[in-house]
Amino acid sequence: MWNFLKPEPHKPLKPKEAVDPTYKRLRWQVFIGIFIGYAGYYIVRKNFSLAMPYLEEMGFNKGLLGVAISANAIAYGISKFLMGGVSDRSSARKFLPLGLALSALVTLLLGTKAGISSIAVMFLLQFMIGWFQGMGWPPCGRVMTHWFSHNERGTKMSIWNCAHNVGGMVMGPMAAAGIVWFGTWQAGIFWFPAAVALVIAVVAYALTRDTPQSCGLPPVEEYRNDYPPNYSAKSEQELTAREIFFKYVLNNKILWYIALANAFIYMVRYGVLDWAPTYLKETKSYDIREIGWAYFLYEFAAIPGTLICGWLSDRIFKGRRALTTMIYMALVALFVLVYWQFGNSPVIVSICLIAIGFLIYGPVMLIGVHALDLAPKKAAGTSAGLTGFFGYFFGTALLANIGLGYIVENWGWNGSFISLLIACALAFILVGFTYKEEQYSVKQTKS
Repeated sequence: MWNFLKPEPHKPLKPKEAVDPTYKRLRWQVFIGIFIGYAGYYIVRKNFSLAMPYLEEMGFNKGLLGVAISANAIAYGISKFLMGGVSDRSSARKFLPLGLALSALVTLLLGTKAGISSIAVMFLLQFMIGWFQGMGWPPCGRVMTHWFSHNERGTKMSIWNCAHNVGGMVMGPMAAAGIVWFGTWQAGIFWFPAAVALVIAVVAYALTRDTPQSCGLPPVEEYRNDYPPNYSAKSEQELTAREIFFKYVLNNKILWYIALANAFIYMVRYGVLDWAPTYLKETKSYDIREIGWAYFLYEFAAIPGTLICGWLSDRIFKGRRALTTMIYMALVALFVLVYWQFGNSPVIVSICLIAIGFLIYGPVMLIGVHALDLAPKKAAGTSAGLTGFFGYFFGTALLANIGLGYIVENWGWNGSFISLLIACALAFILVGFTYKEEQYSVKQTKS
């Protein structure tokens, strides 16, 4: 398996006149490949949350369903960190579609009668899906750091980051259409999206390439004459697992601050998203079609929100990711409050979901960009994996899924909204701790 996944070997450099046209073509191609591929991951990422209202009708309670869905985030958080280390020493072209195909196959199994037979089985299958999902972000981070240089990465990452919104956005309407076409909610929510994801895995493999050097091209820093402060010839050498984890990731104080902040950002992100179907069905009497379109609005709004966030952080705030994140999180808190206190009509609910979706994914994206900038590009997947581990294991699994599940069960929906507002405040404070050192880093880069 390792020989199959190992990085693509470097090829002799192409003639000088062929470098520029080849680079331009392949940069677009690999970007489209990781965009489509990562969007495919989200088609089979959160299907279980759409199934939760049906499972509750079958007799499962919210607390136990929260435990089951938490397995996805627990596994994803651990996998994103550990598989990030594997990805940093693997071919992105093979690693990305492999994880997607495995996620789709387990999703097919989850849609069977045996797959939803008990909380234990659902927990196990959700864990497997989460683990394979952890194979998605790291190879994309590897591609971004090898094909796009430092001073363009924020903008390019903001565009690529919309891939999971595209996948999440189409998943709701896809499930609703699948239920109509195939006649069962299992087929619509699980089987149809899984089949589409398998096709996308093939497309991603066809488009993605590993590194420029594997295509006979020079490093992107040389091609664009854009060398970050910590760049050297060693940046192009593969690192050992020990160097990645202990030298460049675990000893980085700022990385730990943003990892902790990410836990609370993800609590808000998935606290709203995962519980929206149950909340809207239980308190607003929405049916699956209305819930599917609520998903669509939440994810669709994230696309312009993420792009604007990336533009603001690059152009207006001159690379100050912390300040941009703090502004966004303050606005998220405002609309969570409105969603809670004034969401008495479909129009207000839709406006709030649009606003929260518009705002929350900007900080998610900026945490990822910051993580990539804090470590050498050969350790990019692991660096981002640490923040992802905190986001998914603590923020999503423990806080958003299990925590909010039992909070709703014991203190009602009011308790869940109070918890989300506290999470917004803590994320704001923790990101604020990075502001001073980020100011210094921005000045060093400019000089």
